[in-house]
Amino acid sequence: MEIIVAGKVFVDPAERDRFVEGHRNIVEQSRKQPGCLDVAITSDSLEPGRVNIFEHWESEEALERWRAASPRPSVSIEMSDGQVLKHEITNTRPPFD
Repeated sequence: MEIIVAGKVFVDPAERDRFVEGHRNIVEQSRKQPGCLDVAITSDSLEPGRVNIFEHWESEEALERWRAASPRPSVSIEMSDGQVLKHEITNTRPPFD
């Protein structure tokens, strides 16, 4: 079963770009992993302190293998709020069919 991990976190707006850049290596390395379909950690275009998180994995096993080997962020910036959830995909189809 495919897995999506998605949500948002909030950091000090003055630190947001450094937070995103501090996760760059994690994004680059995860995209190379077997079973990774996509990963993105990006600045939100509307809210200055918001960072959007998106991960798409072929399976729970692929995600767990990556979690066990994943490097840590290169920066330590406190998150003030947010919600990131894991979703199990049971059906996939085009969004406008």
